[in-house]
Amino acid sequence: MGFFEKIREGLKKTREELKTRIEWALKGALDESIFFDLEEALILSDCGAETSAKLIERLKEKWKRGYIKEKEDVKYNLVEIVEEIMKDVEKPLFVDSFKPFTILTLGVNGVGKTTTVAKLGKMCLEKGKRVLFGACDTFRAAAIEQLSLWAERLGVDIVKHKEGSDPAAVAYDAIKAARARDIDVVILDTAGRLHTKYNLMEEMKKIKRVMGREIPGAPHETLLIVDATNGQNAIQQVRSFHEEIQVSGLVIAKLDGTAKGGFVIPIAEIFKIPIRYVGVGEKPDDLLPFSAKDFARALIGD
Repeated sequence: MGFFEKIREGLKKTREELKTRIEWALKGALDESIFFDLEEALILSDCGAETSAKLIERLKEKWKRGYIKEKEDVKYNLVEIVEEIMKDVEKPLFVDSFKPFTILTLGVNGVGKTTTVAKLGKMCLEKGKRVLFGACDTFRAAAIEQLSLWAERLGVDIVKHKEGSDPAAVAYDAIKAARARDIDVVILDTAGRLHTKYNLMEEMKKIKRVMGREIPGAPHETLLIVDATNGQNAIQQVRSFHEEIQVSGLVIAKLDGTAKGGFVIPIAEIFKIPIRYVGVGEKPDDLLPFSAKDFARALIGD
């Protein structure tokens, strides 16, 4: 299955619901009254009220200028508008600019962070890179065990301490080990929950400071993983982490399990943070580089 087919299959639930709502909105005459129903269709697909209003305003402008004459033109033009918005955040991640290239992964518990770390590791291995994992989620023994299992499966190095250890100390040791072992890419897994949100954010800031002291400019990528099944709630997660820690890239995980895939549009429109990858399954090959064109077509229709 190719990249587009995987994204299309991943967005199947969202697309089918959106398609039904758009078709309902277009059941009458093709006049200005359809735009109210189209806006409601987008809102119900988790595009958000503000972003949906902007999409409809641009669609209405195309209609006034004569680009929309048939009902099929509505979908075609909507795909174009979404692609234009998403194009601003289509920026691939390049791990060749530094050695070791350091990636700090963030995200609340349950978003698929550790699995995403493993998928990123596999992608780097396939590019001929030497990879090291850092098990900085010392809050849960299960997280250390899970990452250790992935490291073993993939045949990559891992630095870990016992449960309850200082996560920043793990990050420090991981970078030291990477330099000593001629590692190309260091990927750090982190906790998604501590005793309070304040404690979590402060812990992440501490890890960033330690990394920056060891390697100027590190982490080279601060990657936030969000769960697509959370829909609009994921937007608040992006806002919280970005305000505190300055996120440089996003991974939209579990896109295959949601009917709320429209939330990706307001995330792009509001934050302008590059979307590096989308996750459309559990297998290591199911992490795909983000494509604005493929996303727009898969979300709304071919």
